[in-house]
Amino acid sequence: MISLAGRDILHSWSKFVFTGIGLGLLIGATLSMAGIYRGMVDDARALLANSGADLWVVQQETQGPYAESSSLRDDVVRSVLGLPGVARAANVTYLTMQVRALRGDVGEGADVRTMVVGIEPGQPGEPTYLVAGRQLTRSHYEAVADLKTGFALGDRIRIRRHDYTVVGLTQRMVSSGGDPMVFIPLKDAQEAQFLKDNDAIVNERARTAANPAFNRPGVPGLLEAVQASQTNNRNVNAVLVQLQPGVAVEIVAQTVRRWKHLQAYTLAQMDDILVAKLIATSAKQIGMFLVILAVVSAAIVAFIIYTMTLGKIREIAVLKLIGTRNRTIAGMILQQSLGLGLIGFVVGKVAATLWAPIFPKYVLLESGDAVLGLLAVMVICALASTLAIRVALKVDPAAAIGG
Repeated sequence: MISLAGRDILHSWSKFVFTGIGLGLLIGATLSMAGIYRGMVDDARALLANSGADLWVVQQETQGPYAESSSLRDDVVRSVLGLPGVARAANVTYLTMQVRALRGDVGEGADVRTMVVGIEPGQPGEPTYLVAGRQLTRSHYEAVADLKTGFALGDRIRIRRHDYTVVGLTQRMVSSGGDPMVFIPLKDAQEAQFLKDNDAIVNERARTAANPAFNRPGVPGLLEAVQASQTNNRNVNAVLVQLQPGVAVEIVAQTVRRWKHLQAYTLAQMDDILVAKLIATSAKQIGMFLVILAVVSAAIVAFIIYTMTLGKIREIAVLKLIGTRNRTIAGMILQQSLGLGLIGFVVGKVAATLWAPIFPKYVLLESGDAVLGLLAVMVICALASTLAIRVALKVDPAAAIGG
């Protein structure tokens, strides 16, 4: 049986090999789609791990700061620090935006999609490690960038109205969407995210001055206080909290929710928000693509094996005439189908490994997915061979001596 299948493959090896390559590219695309989903999950969990937090304190009734917008006053951190079991707490801001390169290898004037993170040096939220340069030490106009941005040490970049010098480089610091991070001092980030431009401030002051509610004769200084609040920003997106060893995180979270009137999420809850909710739609879409690619692959294998079987009807009839059992003939066709699937899987695995680094988003190819993919390919090829087997078993032995 093995000899029959092998000889037949050698007889039409070019068709067999080229079909296997074509099928392999489809399988490679399937493995890449699975790798894209794995990469999205890994990006989300890398974001949580890199924050170094045990607890995220955000605006009440929101799922911020990653899945929804969240805004807190920056003095909230002091009340959080006073809670039992809290070791460290720090304000942080997150803003996804285009950062412009002013000088460097990226190209002058080029825009890079990034997540700008406002941090307090030495506190939770700071990059966990650097591959070059140093951490932020000044309170203004310094930046630490992920390597994926393409920025290098000494590059000048523009964020809103101010220019920053890249003083450090980190790696694998990305948002849940895969955008590389740029870390800047908290006060600069607050200004970039919340402060209005000069024209908007002038217009807002004029609008406030024209409002009779702020010009009460018996309340001196009210107008000036309101106008000053329009230029002084004291908002952040979240407070990152690290707990003392042995402290139950859920107890601290419940304390924040009950007494501080804020929302608090543990690491497990934030993981559920990012993985099960934020990327749920993308996961369903990728799942649909995987189903479509599996159906297309099965159709290709079925068509090729069916065509090859029709091309050797007389040979199959001769085998039946000399007494070859149907089981042997069916086994020959099944082996050809499985061999085609095996070639396709090897080509697909190599192709996916080679082109994965080229993707703009992180593609994580896990060995477990590869094993499942191989099993799925073998099952699909076995099922796809049934049509050709049915045709072969219906061949009349008399066709061997017919015209």
